[in-house]
Amino acid sequence: TVSLQSIFLTAVIEAKENRDVATLDIPNAFLHSELPDDEQVHMKLTGELAEIMVTIAPEIYRSFVVTERGKKVLYVKLKKALYGLLKAALLFYERLTSDLVADSFVINPYDPCVANKMVNGKQMTVVWHVDDLKVSHEDPAEVDAFIEYIRSKYEDDTGKVKVKRGKVHPYLGMILDY
Repeated sequence: TVSLQSIFLTAVIEAKENRDVATLDIPNAFLHSELPDDEQVHMKLTGELAEIMVTIAPEIYRSFVVTERGKKVLYVKLKKALYGLLKAALLFYERLTSDLVADSFVINPYDPCVANKMVNGKQMTVVWHVDDLKVSHEDPAEVDAFIEYIRSKYEDDTGKVKVKRGKVHPYLGMILDY
C-alpha cells in the first residue's frame, strides 16, 4: 500500500506545480485478476448462498449440492480472485503495475505504489492504494488520456471507473484540497 508520506509528498508537488489532479476508484478490482491455473482455491457456500447459486443456474449447480449437518452445502472452485483472499490484493497489484509499465510508467524504487512517466517534457505521477488511484500532470488533457487508458483496462459489465476532478478530493479517508 502507498505510504502516507508518498501521498503527502505527491500532493505538495502537485500543488507547487499547479498540476491537474484526478482520483479514480476501480470497481470490483479483484475480479479483474485471474487466479493462476496452478493454484486452486475452493470455497464452501452454505445455506442460503448455496440455494441462491442453484436458483441462478440450476443446470450447473443443483447436482453438486450436498447436505452437511442439516444444511445445504455447495463447494465451488474460484476462477477469479475474490475480495478476502490473501492473494487477491497481490494479484490486482501485479495487474495494475503491469498495465502502468505497459503505458511507459516507471515504478518508484522506494514506494512500489507510486509510478511516474514523462509526458511532453513534464512528469505524470500515479499513486495508489489497492484500487484507489490519484493521478496528476500539468496538462488536464494528459490526465484525461490516462483516465481513458484506465477505463479501457478496467471498465466492464461489473462497473464503471469512478472519477473525481477538481481542486478538492476525498482520498483514502482524507480531504486533499489544492
